[in-house]
Amino acid sequence: MEQDSLLPFDLPAVAGKKVSVAFDGGLLSSDAGVLLLRGVEERLGIASRLALCLNDRRARDRIDHTVEEMLRLRMFAIAAGYEDANDCNKLRHDPVFKMAVGRAPESGAALCSQPTLSRLENAPSKIEIARLMAAMVEQFCASYSRAPASIILDIDDTFDAVHGRQQLSLFNGHYDERCFLPIHIYEGTSGKPVAAILRSGKTPSGVEVRTILKHVIARIRRHWPKVAILVRGDGHYARAEAMGWCEANKINYIFGLAGNPVLADRVGPVADALCVRRAEQGEAKRRTWKKLRYGAKSWKKTRRVVARLEATTLGLDVRYIVTSLKGSAKYLYEIIYCGRGQAENFIKLHKAQLASDRTSCRDPRANQMRLILHTAAYWLLHTLRDDAPKLSLWRTAEFATLRLRLIKLAARVIEGAARIRVCLPAACPDATIFRWLAGRFATSGP
Repeated sequence: MEQDSLLPFDLPAVAGKKVSVAFDGGLLSSDAGVLLLRGVEERLGIASRLALCLNDRRARDRIDHTVEEMLRLRMFAIAAGYEDANDCNKLRHDPVFKMAVGRAPESGAALCSQPTLSRLENAPSKIEIARLMAAMVEQFCASYSRAPASIILDIDDTFDAVHGRQQLSLFNGHYDERCFLPIHIYEGTSGKPVAAILRSGKTPSGVEVRTILKHVIARIRRHWPKVAILVRGDGHYARAEAMGWCEANKINYIFGLAGNPVLADRVGPVADALCVRRAEQGEAKRRTWKKLRYGAKSWKKTRRVVARLEATTLGLDVRYIVTSLKGSAKYLYEIIYCGRGQAENFIKLHKAQLASDRTSCRDPRANQMRLILHTAAYWLLHTLRDDAPKLSLWRTAEFATLRLRLIKLAARVIEGAARIRVCLPAACPDATIFRWLAGRFATSGP
């Protein structure tokens, strides 16, 4: 069957001439833009940073592929849309991928195959996984040329369906399915990834949230002892343990808060007045805010709570947040808290456009390793996008757009004695931005 698929085949005639097609073009690639990612990776140094966290237990005299080469191939493949390691059985011969990893496109040896990559994903021990996760936080800090005055850490979990009995998978009644609920943390203003943590398919407990924040922020504080940090999340993270730890360590927070009868009674008079005013004015919608002090039974102190009340023709909707920040109720809710909605877009890039939900290994360490590799691919595309001209649409392009317009470019590769030529399509509509980005990352090369 493999040989049959390579035989020539016909397509409908064009201009009265027969069309014959075959996969026999020679040294061609459909992913020339991976060469841009090579420059990005060399600037970031992500592969070498991750490789230092892994103990290579193989016999040195029998190694054909270094850990760095394997990591580069896997990251480049994910960024180019090949999230399945099986695709590497073909990509290992692709001239552009070989060049991106550092081998000659024709005379260089083939890259590693899928079984080798699968062994890499399953190789890390629990301690090595911890090192890798710490290295990703280090990567976040290293991405700044100087210490920022403040950062926002958006924390959220996302649904990751499982299709088997993988370890850590649990049945979640809300989603009516067995799943993982990995936690993602991003810097809220830049969209830079900080951590992606595989976990079981249940709502995080207060102790778990506190532990995650403790380790991530401690690693950040090593680099920036004085940076102001705001932690932002939905109601899953408004836990007494997490808020208490933040207050003890001078970390600001703003979390969603579930409503209850006590809070409803506190805002009842404001809600009634709002509904009356909306009806009197004949408005379709009217909104107001209220600040109050509230202490749940599980809390050791009262905290600042903001209620957002909205009356519409459909009825009354009330939402609550709890925060350590000062400011007007409207500002805290609409500007600060609602800003966390952007984190959903960051997760979409990570999960949907880089397929980081392909956590199909049985061992949770292997699945965590996959999350780390997908986060590394996120760094490649995020950095590529950030180097586009400031006022261009490329600065806000989604990863799928970058892949379609800049990565998925056909190229003929010609290897000579002293030069390698990469021939791109003359009719490429995005030649200008491709040349711009190639120049931006040219200094990253050897």
